[in-house]
Amino acid sequence: MRRVLEECPSCGGDVEVTRVSCTTCETEVTGRFAPCRFCRLPPETAHFLELFVKNRGNVKEMVRELEISYWTIRNRINDLITEMGFESEEKDEIADQRQQILAKVNRGELTAGEAAELLSSIR
Repeated sequence: MRRVLEECPSCGGDVEVTRVSCTTCETEVTGRFAPCRFCRLPPETAHFLELFVKNRGNVKEMVRELEISYWTIRNRINDLITEMGFESEEKDEIADQRQQILAKVNRGELTAGEAAELLSSIR
């Protein structure tokens, strides 16, 4: 069965479901229905969420199954949280700042002590 369209295939605008029908008794319900948060996820993200649930949220198991790093899994979880609308933009900005600081340490542009100071100054 096909997924419900989340956007207009012609212009990309928002769509809403206006009719639902039962495949058994053929009852039809007409109204304005919005897709749930899960329905709006791209297929790749929905698959990742399914694996997360299958593995009971155990990131180590996901690392084994997907054969990608712990940090890649954590970043994808953070992306999923954002895609579902559970995290504000402010939290995203703070996470980006922290990642930039850690990347500078990784490249040797900052010492661990300098990074610790910068990280503690971020809310």
